[in-house]
Amino acid sequence: MKKVCAVILAAGDGKRMKSAKPKALKEVLFKPMLNWVIDAVKRSGIEQIAVIVGTGADMVRECLPKGVVSIEQKERLGTGHAVMQAREYIKETGCESVIVLTGDAPFVDSDAIMGSYDLHEKTRSAATIVAADVKDPTGYGRIVCNQIGNVLEIVEHKDASDEIRRIKTINSGTYWFEAEALLWSLERIRPQNAQGEYYLTDTIKEMISAGRIVSKFTAKNGDVVMGANDRKGLYVLNEIARKKVIDQHMTNGVTFIAPDSCMVSSDTTIGADTDILPGVIIKGHTTIGKGCTIGPNTVIEDCIIGDGVTINASQVYSSKIEDEAVVGPFSHIRPGSLIGKHVQIGNFVEIKNSVIGEETRIKHLTYIGDSDLGSNVNIGCGCVTVNYDGKDKHRTMVGNDVFVGCNVSLVAPVHVGNGAYIAAGSTITEDVKQGDLAIARARQVNKSGYAAEVIKNGGEVIKKEEAGE
Repeated sequence: MKKVCAVILAAGDGKRMKSAKPKALKEVLFKPMLNWVIDAVKRSGIEQIAVIVGTGADMVRECLPKGVVSIEQKERLGTGHAVMQAREYIKETGCESVIVLTGDAPFVDSDAIMGSYDLHEKTRSAATIVAADVKDPTGYGRIVCNQIGNVLEIVEHKDASDEIRRIKTINSGTYWFEAEALLWSLERIRPQNAQGEYYLTDTIKEMISAGRIVSKFTAKNGDVVMGANDRKGLYVLNEIARKKVIDQHMTNGVTFIAPDSCMVSSDTTIGADTDILPGVIIKGHTTIGKGCTIGPNTVIEDCIIGDGVTINASQVYSSKIEDEAVVGPFSHIRPGSLIGKHVQIGNFVEIKNSVIGEETRIKHLTYIGDSDLGSNVNIGCGCVTVNYDGKDKHRTMVGNDVFVGCNVSLVAPVHVGNGAYIAAGSTITEDVKQGDLAIARARQVNKSGYAAEVIKNGGEVIKKEEAGE
């Protein structure tokens, strides 16, 4: 491959979306459309990438991966004008070939990018248009070619004859250019309407008029042409992506009990023999092992899940859960947590930024935050790690084989040694040594006959009790 670079157009505002967020940042399966395009370019082996930003430029920049350059289009004067902003970038990088893509067409893939590049090189074209055949091309420009496949013209639907309208091949908005041909043609195009807009397709006209070869590559994936101009169109893109992703997982041996109720990101990996129950949402870069049961009604984001794990009606974020662990129902695993093998996390338990050792059981109504728990620990119902003093967070350290009774507060920073016991109802503010029993609660006092006397006196407290008799 020659030295190549990519220019991605993401300056549009997408007024029909009725949103403060730029259109290219609207999400398909929880990932901005722009990032779908960037990922496809990177998978093609292209490292030099520039994104043309405009509306919401700062928001777009925040979404760009490391190494991707942003170039601002201060005036939105069309696609040709947008590419003009990249002229210095193209010259400085020394690229010989340039691919131009739109940032709101998320289904362009590496097959289309590399297939069109191979054709571009083979035909020694000045430009190559990535096209697709569609069932209903109404409203789209048609690509008219000669008998050997070279492009003669791009005709807009409103200007097309009946014969040309019968052509099913339409322009995807993705092009390969020879850098010198692109720069040459950008100098020659002129505004085409009252708004003073420059059209990138006019560079194609300039090349054809000059006798340069312009080729057409028809992508096997017809979805490369698809974009979204409004919320309904965005829904359609999400449905297409959702079905494709889930279909691929099912092909790989994953069971979806009710696939129409589930959403799975395109960056998720799921092992064979895993069952995905209704109402499951999996986001980000998530890996799920073999033989797991996920759901129902579960959210997982940016996690690593081992083999044989059960996560039931719970939410798990940016954490790792090791083999054969059980989470839920109604558990919340917050970022930075490591749940060890065979751990049991039960109902209404919250874990935050904590390490939970193997075989540990935390089964009811508990908060564990900023803590390190050893293996084979039993945490009773209603326990809380008191990790915040109003200014700073502190860690709680619990050793192996520790028993913590119900309704215990562990006030951090505190350390509980191996094999220690904590009596129910205790508030632990000091370290507990290995093998010790800690009791930190008021001693029980039973007052004989007190309740009977209160009832006898109509609920009035007896004065002698106040005197301690």
